[in-house]
Amino acid sequence: MKPAAEAIEIRPFDRADTEAVIALWRVAFPEYDEPTAPHRDARRAIEQKLATQPALFFVATVDARVVGTLMAGYDGHRGWLYSFGVDAGARRLGIGRALIAHAERALAARGCLKVNLQVLPGNDSACRFYEALGYRVEALISFGKRLYTA
Repeated sequence: MKPAAEAIEIRPFDRADTEAVIALWRVAFPEYDEPTAPHRDARRAIEQKLATQPALFFVATVDARVVGTLMAGYDGHRGWLYSFGVDAGARRLGIGRALIAHAERALAARGCLKVNLQVLPGNDSACRFYEALGYRVEALISFGKRLYTA
């Protein structure tokens, strides 16, 4: 059953959403909670987001059930989208598009002029989704450094 657009609510994350968000992430991001990857610890990620720009942590709900999540960040120069996922049973209903648009508006309201995101190699469906929303692959190399020892 396809929910009506008005049945989809996007709102800031609330601590009461924690277990539902973690359950969604475990399906959407199987690499979460790997014991050798503390940067992917779901509970830690939630706590860190609540300590830094909590107003940019969004959930999408249908009938009060969490069906999508997105974290955004803005450092005064660029915006970033993270932990974006939609429940498998709620995909292709406009929830993902609505979450992205909501985050883009929130970032633009803060003065953000450009949004970045990263996609794991091989996630072609995500690439097609972002391209349909106007995002483009940039000829950049992404670097990362873990500040902990595994």
